[in-house]
Amino acid sequence: QVQLVESGGGLVQPGGSLRLSCAASRNIFAINSMNWYRQPSGKQRELVATISREGTTSHADPVKGRFTISRDIGKNTVFLQMNSLKPEDTAVYYCNAHLYSDDYWGQGTQVTVSS
Repeated sequence: QVQLVESGGGLVQPGGSLRLSCAASRNIFAINSMNWYRQPSGKQRELVATISREGTTSHADPVKGRFTISRDIGKNTVFLQMNSLKPEDTAVYYCNAHLYSDDYWGQGTQVTVSS
């Protein structure tokens, strides 16, 4: 079992930045991968970024060069640094932990990009 708590969402103007945090209840180094997903209103949830147990990262094409996933193993926390935000980044952002064949989700945090 893994409990995840996200924080850091909010309202930001286009071109602005936010950093999301995801605190896990167990050692994230033991988790296969930590992921950020997002779900715009009325649309399907989509994968945004992944960091593997080994530290390898990947980012979805729409956010490459703007978003960066990282982690602090000592604090069991994963981050999503979001720069140059666009209105189309507006969504509920979810932290996900993939452990063996199971997936665990946080409660989500709203990110709204609007002037």
